[in-house]
Amino acid sequence: MAQEKEFVKDVADMREDFPQWYTDVVLKAQLADYGPAKGTMVIRPYGYGIWENIQRELDARFKATGHQNAYFPMFIPYSFLTREKEHVEGFAPEVYLVTHVGDTELSEKLVVRPTSETIICEMYAKWVNSYRDLPVLINQWANVTRAEKTTRPFLRTSEFLWQEGHTLHRTEEEAREETLKMLNVYIEFCKNVLALPLFAGRKSEKEKFAGAKETYSIEAMMQDGKSLQSGTSHYFGTNFAEAFDIRYLDSDGTHKYPFQTSWGVSTRLIGAIIMAHGDQRGLCLPPFVAPVQAVIVPIAMHKAGVLDKANELFDSLKSAGIRVKLDDSDQTPGWKFNEYEMKGVPVRIELGPRDIENGVITYSRRDKVGEKFTMPLSDVAEKLPSLFKDINDNMYAKALAFNESHVKTVSTESELVEAVNAGNFALTMWCGDRKCEDKLKDEYQISSRNMPFDQTPCGDKCCVCGKKAKFKIYFGKAY
Repeated sequence: MAQEKEFVKDVADMREDFPQWYTDVVLKAQLADYGPAKGTMVIRPYGYGIWENIQRELDARFKATGHQNAYFPMFIPYSFLTREKEHVEGFAPEVYLVTHVGDTELSEKLVVRPTSETIICEMYAKWVNSYRDLPVLINQWANVTRAEKTTRPFLRTSEFLWQEGHTLHRTEEEAREETLKMLNVYIEFCKNVLALPLFAGRKSEKEKFAGAKETYSIEAMMQDGKSLQSGTSHYFGTNFAEAFDIRYLDSDGTHKYPFQTSWGVSTRLIGAIIMAHGDQRGLCLPPFVAPVQAVIVPIAMHKAGVLDKANELFDSLKSAGIRVKLDDSDQTPGWKFNEYEMKGVPVRIELGPRDIENGVITYSRRDKVGEKFTMPLSDVAEKLPSLFKDINDNMYAKALAFNESHVKTVSTESELVEAVNAGNFALTMWCGDRKCEDKLKDEYQISSRNMPFDQTPCGDKCCVCGKKAKFKIYFGKAY
């Protein structure tokens, strides 16, 4: 117990100050640090390793669905942003502007990419001429900048990393299918790779993306009951195509506007992993994105044969494609146990003289702190992949149980406010009027999250105004 107290001394109690716990874990686990420019962060190697694994897993899924990667400039002429009215109104307060090169004022200001619809549409207008050029299925991995007033590493920063898919389609039906298909790619990825259960559905008009006809989101519930919007997929219709004069000659000899989609996730997913799975001891990383999936801690290294056997096991696991680390430093085993629990390493393997004598390893799972198991030494490389799957499934089930116990169905405004302030999502009925959303936002800092695809009513009246309800919807507080 004394050792545990010493270990967690620099981390706030998550039950008393969840935001401070989050920041402490980010810094202590060496995921990121604060950059010198206001609102920026430096992603450290351990944090970037998580992002690389997220990229790898998602990129394979994008390519399997027919998408290709490209890259577009981060500097965008300001006039581009003004072509789509809703878009400029939505992003103008957040954009960084380049006005000079050295001491010379530019003839036209440049926007430092807050999102890439405009620059991409400008290029699509050049590239798309015939129905034979469709569909266009392009994704880019990039950085974007937005002048956030309140920042927190991974959740809201003035610069962050993301991917953004931008597609063009011949018909509305194809575009709508793409919008939901990519949302489902995110849902599958979050379940099977990040162990994150999600609330998926359509955003309200108030909360949709600037310039979109419809926005769909995946919302993850954090352990303080707040929502983290973890990804979005947008159906644009022909809004941007008309603004940027993207037209193609169809097979009937007429020029038409293509239908467009956009979808994206960002380094915010790292924040979701931390807050959905972490505990007082630090990170608990899903195995398939953990930079280190298994760490080998030799016990009694000074004894003959221990380090040799540990290196032999390391080589075996590395050859099997497992991201493994051998810690043969002079730190004590207790220090190492605490360190790798803080860093969320899914499996810790202890190998000492007695283990070697018995032909086994002793291992611990980060998702089951305090429990120890054994496994034949000869089976480790073969059995770890299925163990990782079991850990991911267990983490998902635990997070899902938390979600389900923190959704309250309510029918009145007072019930909604009470439920959300107690750390829950409120599921309720809504009339569809923005005035009711604004009231909750202005008075209680509660926002609509999304309208689930299952619209089976849970009542018939709007919980705010009492008028006839149109939609079932989640409300909550959000990061």
